[in-house]
Amino acid sequence: MEEVVLKATKRDVIGKHVKVMRREGKLPAIIYGRGVEPTPIILDLRESTRTLVGLPKSALVTIELDGQRHMALVREKQRDYIRGTLKHIDFQAVSAKEKIRVAVGIVLQGEAPAVDTYNGILVNSTEQVMVECFPQDLINEITVDISGLAEIGDAIYVRDLNIPPAIELLTDLEELVVVVTAPAAEEVEEAEEEVAEGEEPERVERRKEEESEEE
Repeated sequence: MEEVVLKATKRDVIGKHVKVMRREGKLPAIIYGRGVEPTPIILDLRESTRTLVGLPKSALVTIELDGQRHMALVREKQRDYIRGTLKHIDFQAVSAKEKIRVAVGIVLQGEAPAVDTYNGILVNSTEQVMVECFPQDLINEITVDISGLAEIGDAIYVRDLNIPPAIELLTDLEELVVVVTAPAAEEVEEAEEEVAEGEEPERVERRKEEESEEE
């Protein structure tokens, strides 16, 4: 995994003065955690935005501060929802010698044959799982191949996930990740009506009445 590095300086500005700092293109943040006293820091807003956009929650970031490099996780990102810009970031420093617990996202890959063959509906029940490992063994995401879901009812569980041996799954192994379910009754009805479009109105009505009586 490519190293993600952000350069930071200590921040003395607090309170209302932070707004001025933001207007100057700076991003306030804080780093805390293993071996690091809670320290307010300043990052370059443009660089941080470009670096962190699309970065998974489980990705490690290296913070360069006062000549030292701190391995950290992004624990919280505050945004200006009107402008869409970052307002503040919380970094948690971690140690390469201690295991950490992190939520890792699940990414579905491929196509499930049952969706096309039986008009099945793909239901994604779990989008992330909790794992425990050393920081250097952490992965950004877990890829799940769904091309084997060929029948209605076929499913993939947490126990089926393919992850490196250095990573321990903490989420219940019997938890459902993804399953192919049958189409809803309404969708089946619509499909039947489309097939019957060529029939005369009287025949269609009579067929519906017969089906109603059978029920």
